[in-house]
Amino acid sequence: MLYLRNFIYWLVLVLITPLMFALILPAALIPKGANYVGRAWALVLVWLLKNIVGLRYRVEGIDNIPAQPSIICSKHQSGWETLAFQEIFPLHVFVAKKELFKIPFFGWGLKLANTIGIDRSNRAQANRRLMEQGLARKKEGFWIAIFPEGTRLPPGQRGKYKLGGARMAQMFEMDLVPVALNSGEFWPKNSFWKHPGEITVVIGKPVAYNGGTPEAIMVQCESWIEAQQQKIGGKGPFAAAKAV
Repeated sequence: MLYLRNFIYWLVLVLITPLMFALILPAALIPKGANYVGRAWALVLVWLLKNIVGLRYRVEGIDNIPAQPSIICSKHQSGWETLAFQEIFPLHVFVAKKELFKIPFFGWGLKLANTIGIDRSNRAQANRRLMEQGLARKKEGFWIAIFPEGTRLPPGQRGKYKLGGARMAQMFEMDLVPVALNSGEFWPKNSFWKHPGEITVVIGKPVAYNGGTPEAIMVQCESWIEAQQQKIGGKGPFAAAKAV
């Protein structure tokens, strides 16, 4: 049944992605139009994950989502959060590597939806584009989602938390909203198969952009996120041993 459920998920994804891209093209002429179409695409896939694959989720701390646009500062373990965040948070754009823009339909859609694309091989240029594009997205009324470790990491692993998100927070006067999750325990990195179960997402209280230096702000986010990871880890079939 696992294989059949995943086959249905992938079949629908392959069929609807070109169709949704065809809708994005005219929608891009309307402010935020491409983003709303992209959100609809993501919500279809989240529905399939819940109702076909059996991969559900629950959210703790939903009341911590502020009313004003903020920066989502999240752990990153799988592709699941890039979809489900469209259902959990207000309309937002991601910070992503530019290479994703080359993927047919999906990457083209990211580009049209004003995703903030950075070249990780050129740190100076990446930081400059992060600030320029981030400021433009804020002026357009978007939230911004960033994965401070820069890439997906398996459950139990901890990367270096980069300061780009904290610097954006201070420059744009946007608070950081820390997020912990255990999606990688059910949808491993680079895995074709998604496994049934219940992902836990924990949203923390916003970290004020004026609460100290960028280093201090990111340490606050990191400490909270990693403490929550210890609490929610160990639930899925691909859970790692508890990190020390």
